[in-house]
Amino acid sequence: MAAHRLFGSCLPLFAMSVAILALAPAGANAADAFKVRLTPVPIEASTAAKTKGAGSATASLDGTTLTVNGSFAGLQGPATVAHLFEGAATGVRGAAIADFTVPQSASGSFSAKLTLTAAQSESLRQGRIYMQIHSAAAPDGNLWGWLLR
Repeated sequence: MAAHRLFGSCLPLFAMSVAILALAPAGANAADAFKVRLTPVPIEASTAAKTKGAGSATASLDGTTLTVNGSFAGLQGPATVAHLFEGAATGVRGAAIADFTVPQSASGSFSAKLTLTAAQSESLRQGRIYMQIHSAAAPDGNLWGWLLR
């Protein structure tokens, strides 16, 4: 009975401590995590038949260092290069800000470590950065996807 009174009176304090910890930031050095689903996006109707495939990636932003890991498959021709672009808003095309190497094949895995500016890092957190993989069959861009939390 005495144990029940002792622990029973601590329960509200315990619950409040759990709630505070759940709301506290993960720490200054915690990396932001992002995911991207890569889907075919033809630039124009004439390239639709050559714009095929799918892929996905995860990304981690630690300060201004972005680490990307992903894979793709089903391209109509070998991949040539991949870029990150910064748009004015999610869904709005923009200018290339970085490029990275992908396997020059119709499918493969890739990883890259890129350094962003502080402004680009903030754009990423706001959903304004997207990835594009180009292929020999669709040199203007084959697979696209926005890096989102």
